[in-house]
Amino acid sequence: MKPLPEVRGKLLRDEPLGPFTWFRVGGNADALFIPADADDLADFLKALDPAVPVSVLGVGSNVIVRDGGVEGVVIRLAGRPFAGITTEGDTITAGAGALDSMVARASAKAGLAGLEFYAGIPGTIGGALTMNAGCYGAETKDILMSAWGLNRKGERVDFALADFGYTYRHSEAPADIIWIEATYRGTPADPEAVSAKIAEITSRREQTQPIREKTGGSTFKNPPGHSSWKLVDEAGWRGKLFQATGGGAMFSELHSNFVINPGEATAADIEGLGEAVRADVRAKTGVQLDWEIRRIGRAA
Repeated sequence: MKPLPEVRGKLLRDEPLGPFTWFRVGGNADALFIPADADDLADFLKALDPAVPVSVLGVGSNVIVRDGGVEGVVIRLAGRPFAGITTEGDTITAGAGALDSMVARASAKAGLAGLEFYAGIPGTIGGALTMNAGCYGAETKDILMSAWGLNRKGERVDFALADFGYTYRHSEAPADIIWIEATYRGTPADPEAVSAKIAEITSRREQTQPIREKTGGSTFKNPPGHSSWKLVDEAGWRGKLFQATGGGAMFSELHSNFVINPGEATAADIEGLGEAVRADVRAKTGVQLDWEIRRIGRAA
């Protein structure tokens, strides 16, 4: 790869990405950039050769990094400059690196209802913006007011809610935008009542999802009129080990839309399992399962 621009943050060559993902699998990034702040990121993007591919990695809760690693530069928004959360009146503003669950807790402290469902999403605000993240009957589009980020040229772009064109787990915003901050509107409410709802969501998630396993959250989107977990279950894939190149992966016994790495899985095991299940379900039911987990990088 060509020489990269000078930065104030960390710029690491040939850096393993597996440790940054919940699956704990995957190859190395050609380069991993952890910017010092938004200005550092903007300067880097402005100076970076346009031919160099750029990928963004949050907390790695909903991504498979393929075993061959990721070409170009992987950007990770980590640390306090990207994780700030502030409230004013009925609005709450959060950095793209803030955990969704922390935003939910901050909304409770401020006495703002409507963001409780974020307690059930194991990612960051940046990821939530990208995919209209949601659970338990609520979605990002229901509470978002606006957001801003940087495009591939390092230029600031501002988006109102309508600009996202949100549908189920999908946004029409350009894929090259690296989100920096979002502002939400809540509904004034009793802080104890908001906290109680968050506790209920957290408890439900702990009881029904394999959150202590090496997993990637919901694997497939729900097809219209169907539940993905039922389709996977009825096709006989719950708890069935699939091996491609490593120790194997499986769909959780607890929740059959959650792939887990039970030990020594490779990215090829995990993605191969997903593709095998998609093909099997399509053959048996005619229903197409679409990935909710993002896959990035090169095959080994």
